[in-house]
Amino acid sequence: MKKILGEQRRALLLAHLKEASTPITGTALAKLANVSRQVVVNDMTLLKARNEPILATSQGYVYLQTEAASDYVERTIACRHTQAETEEELLTIVDYGVTVQNVTVEHGVYGEITANIHVSNRHEVQQFLQKLNDSNAAYLSALTNGTHLHVLRAQSEHALSQAIDALRQKGFLIEE
Repeated sequence: MKKILGEQRRALLLAHLKEASTPITGTALAKLANVSRQVVVNDMTLLKARNEPILATSQGYVYLQTEAASDYVERTIACRHTQAETEEELLTIVDYGVTVQNVTVEHGVYGEITANIHVSNRHEVQQFLQKLNDSNAAYLSALTNGTHLHVLRAQSEHALSQAIDALRQKGFLIEE
């Protein structure tokens, strides 16, 4: 297979992302274009610089489709728990049909640090945690003794409230 160059490659990658219903890994996109994964990472950076709504998640790249704002409800919550309780926290949230969009910590030197998670079900939670484990990456909340924020997204206020209540009952929620 011949290597696809420059703008033609970025157009191909963008088209595949727009058509995909699930995240696509950098490795899969690299095979598609017959280039290295690093070339794909650079292409994604260039596309993001052109304001393409591409998101890098732990499952791969996602093109953020425009959805009517009224289709979803979002809420930011503050949590605190140990690293060992991360799985329980995430599973509690997704079991109510709620997506964990990201995690944010407030660092003393760097300020606000946010990482996209985008987990919506048990399988995605397990994949995310497995990648953390396999890479020996530190949890962001390790920087703040377990204190962090999540943006949660759901199709109904009821689902969001149920997930938040469950977190409250488990003692993970920080409230005044």
